[in-house]
Amino acid sequence: MSRTALRICPLCEATCGLTLTIDGTRVTGARGDRDDVFSKGFICPKGASFGAVDGDPDRLRTPLVRRDGELREATWEEAFDAVAAGIRPVVERHGPHSVGVVLGNPNVHTMAGALYPPVLLAALGTRSLFTASTLDQMPKHVSSGLLYGDANAIPVPDLDHTDHLLLIGANPLESNGSLCTAPDFPGKLKALKARGGTLTVVDPRRTRTARLADRHIAVRPGADALLLAAMAHVLLEEDLADLKDLAPHVEGLPELREAVSDFAPEEVAAACDVDAAVIRTLARELAAAPTAAVYGRIGSCTVPHGTLASWLVDVLNILTGNLDRPGGALFPQAATDRTPRPAGPGRGFALGRWHSRVSGHPEAKGELPISALAEEIDTVTDEGEPVRALVCVAANPVLSAPDGDRLDKALGSLDFMVSVDPYLNETSRHADVVLPPPPPAQSPHHDFAFNTLAVRNQVRYTRPAVPLEPGRMAETEILARLVLAATGMHGAEPEAVDAMVIEQSLGKAAKDPHSPVHGRDPRDLAARLTGVNGPERRLDMVLRLGPYGDGFGARPDGLSLEKLLAHPHGIDLGPLRPRLPQPLRTRSGRIELLPAPIAGDLPRLRAARRANPAALVLVGRRHLRSNNSWMHNVPALTGGSNRCTVHIHPDDAGRLGIADGAPVRVKGAGGEVTAPAEVTADVRPGVVSLPHGWGHDRPGTRLAHAATDPGVNVNQLLDGSLLDPLSGNAVLNGVPVELAPVG
Repeated sequence: MSRTALRICPLCEATCGLTLTIDGTRVTGARGDRDDVFSKGFICPKGASFGAVDGDPDRLRTPLVRRDGELREATWEEAFDAVAAGIRPVVERHGPHSVGVVLGNPNVHTMAGALYPPVLLAALGTRSLFTASTLDQMPKHVSSGLLYGDANAIPVPDLDHTDHLLLIGANPLESNGSLCTAPDFPGKLKALKARGGTLTVVDPRRTRTARLADRHIAVRPGADALLLAAMAHVLLEEDLADLKDLAPHVEGLPELREAVSDFAPEEVAAACDVDAAVIRTLARELAAAPTAAVYGRIGSCTVPHGTLASWLVDVLNILTGNLDRPGGALFPQAATDRTPRPAGPGRGFALGRWHSRVSGHPEAKGELPISALAEEIDTVTDEGEPVRALVCVAANPVLSAPDGDRLDKALGSLDFMVSVDPYLNETSRHADVVLPPPPPAQSPHHDFAFNTLAVRNQVRYTRPAVPLEPGRMAETEILARLVLAATGMHGAEPEAVDAMVIEQSLGKAAKDPHSPVHGRDPRDLAARLTGVNGPERRLDMVLRLGPYGDGFGARPDGLSLEKLLAHPHGIDLGPLRPRLPQPLRTRSGRIELLPAPIAGDLPRLRAARRANPAALVLVGRRHLRSNNSWMHNVPALTGGSNRCTVHIHPDDAGRLGIADGAPVRVKGAGGEVTAPAEVTADVRPGVVSLPHGWGHDRPGTRLAHAATDPGVNVNQLLDGSLLDPLSGNAVLNGVPVELAPVG
């Protein structure tokens, strides 16, 4: 007999509420939850395929341990014994930095991924951290850290109320949004137009989002920062800048005016391939709109000037007085945020507190560039030990990072590797131990990360829709046991990890004069926590200490886990509201409009005005029915438009003798790949496009459906040497390539 259960979708950043149909223990259907306070019934093809993703027969069900060179099924006890025996000797012999940790994109889509990796990193004490952030979003973290003093203080566009939206390198009709959590992003854009608003899209491709726009600007790939700098120049040159209520919170305006004085539209037009008059019109319309928001995403981050482009997005919002303003760009306030502190100077944000061993890349937000992972493993220097052991959690860098062939070989040389992954994929096939988490229906869900980026303040939590199958282990327990095994506490109960975090957190809160529990007994507070296990108790704790929390009784109407469970469709906490100056943590206590690292990188942007463009450059693209390399093993999410083809403009195809559908060889600095040509005017001349996340043709994987149509790994065209210097983000877009017909 079938039943229904609620589940927040973990398959993209939109975090839509789902109603699952369950027969026995199998998810047989999924539809949008019309009563969800945030998504209100919206669903995309990924969410509709939740059951197929959940029930994929290639998902691993038991741990794998390498014996005599082969990965074989093992018990959980054997697996964690092997982890402890593999990692601890490396730490003791070579030091903590010889253990690398790689965190993939799916970590932020699970409750376990939010709660336990920080504990693992703190306990290991390693500086060898590499994450997917340096493949897509680190420039935004760095620019926010420099502007506001907090790398996680990222303003999002007020989509429901803005009159004018300018999108740079973003295609939310395919991605559902990124660093901007918004269920039904397409519907919000259509509503913007229906109420008379203006939508402008800057993108070298005529994406689905660009087709919806009032104006599409086909900028030259990689020139986003030049275009944005020219717009800032116009606002200041023509006295169109009006900071409005922001003025008391901003410093550095005269210095900014001088810094962008060299970026007149006429100076950058050729490099951008956008007419100077069009650039001036964009700036004037932005200034004239009653409310406006500029939003830049992955296309503007994964380029040589990604941090400068991300900084300039916020600069435009500030110069037009639209930051921290309804209808502009506002700072969300998540229910699990820390207790708000009084406004005032903070510790600020620092870059380069340490550097990578081989190439000397500066850390950003505690991370090293994942493009440097291979060389940190396979290169011996006098600057310390190479990475000899690797903990890889929900990551597939052989496909997602540049030069997968080199990384593939480097992983094979490690002393030890453990991978937490539901699949034996292109990366986890190298592991000595594979720890498979259960399907999402068998896991609880709360969006710790994405609620800090949500376009409306709300809070939701869903318990597992299906009980754990016999023989499976909860992902929270897997990661808790991994912490214990990797840090010399193997054999302790996994609940000890949660108890330690709770004790430390409540101890700090009790000493904090701004906390609602200041002066209270931490043991008494811990005894009052509710929840069926350690992860739920930790969620209860952060909810009660957070900005909407009950303060353990100090605010009777406030949030707690018990109250949240009584509202299965979530609790609406209201629209985004102005919050300045409270989010600011700069040393000055103000928005620092021209931070020194930004000023130091501007000469490189000035030089780009005169750079000679390559004949052909590469850009990526996203499909609505996939998320990086996750979902190519699900038949319902492949085929149709979700294909690995080379988009090429008809003019370039004619010049190079490339026919539609024929194989074409694409060559870059890191290697070459061959894929079918798809001749289309949706890319501008001089631009070719390949999607990200393909290349499922390596031996030793267990991805049966993906292997039937493997596609090619676009990142093999990159050698990993091109990085945004401030953030360490890989340059994935605007890189020179050569094309030729095969045969």
